[in-house]
Amino acid sequence: MAFLILTLFTAQPLFAAAKTTKIKVTFVSASLVENNHVGNEWWSGGSVNGKELGEGQSTTLSLKSTDTVKLVAEAQEQDKYPDNGEAATSIKVSSITKTITKTLTVSIVENRGRYSGNTAIWKFVFKVEKVN
Repeated sequence: MAFLILTLFTAQPLFAAAKTTKIKVTFVSASLVENNHVGNEWWSGGSVNGKELGEGQSTTLSLKSTDTVKLVAEAQEQDKYPDNGEAATSIKVSSITKTITKTLTVSIVENRGRYSGNTAIWKFVFKVEKVN
């Protein structure tokens, strides 16, 4: 009987659920900071671990310390032949000890016409923080 109780107590950590950390990510803003004749109509968006967020929206994730938070920023000039740009970064959950502001820069290159080769630059800002 004592052996059975000892076995149960020593085996318990093997079956315990992995501890998770709550991480809140806010898509703070997206702004066009430079536009050298690329276009006038734009779409922009961000995502966190595959979940799309609109500007100003937040999501809270329950992640293990070994996981990562992947931020993706996308911008598209909208015309007959759209021009696209994307930037991404990953942050290890274990490295999030205080609020982090992450800025991603997206470049879009005009692909046709007399302004072919010109670029537009978008700046995306995300806020990543640990919550209790």
